[in-house]
Amino acid sequence: MPIKVSPVAGCLFYIGSAPVDLPDTDVTEASFASVTWVPVGNYQTMGNSGDGAENIATNLINRRRTINLKGTRQAPTRSDNFALNLSDPGQLAMIAAEQSDYNYPFRIDLNDAPVPKSSAATVTIAAPGVVSWTAHGLLAGTPVKFSTTGALPTGITAGTTYYVAATGLTANSFSVAATPGGTAITTSGTQSGTHTATTVPTPSKRMFMGMVTSAEEGNGDANTVQMLNCSIMPNTNYARVAALG
Repeated sequence: MPIKVSPVAGCLFYIGSAPVDLPDTDVTEASFASVTWVPVGNYQTMGNSGDGAENIATNLINRRRTINLKGTRQAPTRSDNFALNLSDPGQLAMIAAEQSDYNYPFRIDLNDAPVPKSSAATVTIAAPGVVSWTAHGLLAGTPVKFSTTGALPTGITAGTTYYVAATGLTANSFSVAATPGGTAITTSGTQSGTHTATTVPTPSKRMFMGMVTSAEEGNGDANTVQMLNCSIMPNTNYARVAALG
């Protein structure tokens, strides 16, 4: 079994370019489909992700015992800090978000993308075209690209990233779409040569909505750098998106 640990170094932090209205249900990956993400540069220390339950303490006289129950859930305030760069669009967006009363979407990309997979593959001329790759182990939404020693069918371009479609996905074959969750591509024309399919691994993600409650410029001793220290109060759950590839 492969080792399943990954470093914090290499993780990325993003803020949405515009405020959002909070949904009245828990968020999912789809809740962020239309967000334009702005990377926040010089990421220095990462806050914690996840929910916590409020405690309901009940004091029972006859038992001389306090019984604890879980109440409402809330993601604790997180602290994400950045080496100060006031030319960085993401840091400026964090400062602007603190000056507003609105909620913004946030995304953290973890540094855990899988090792790429590659295999010879065949593609049918069909509606949709079917890629045959024995025991590929890929999930719907996995990014994949193609190369060839000859010519690919019309509808698939070498070097372009496509996404495994949910429709028709089996252990040994799949179709591809131009976008995650999109319609499977119809292939046409003629083809030649040997085709190779290669995954384009993506890391797991954590996404939520919340308010920037502070964006302070921090200073220290002579051997430290100036910092932008941000506190973020989540107002939703975290949507956990698995790594693919």
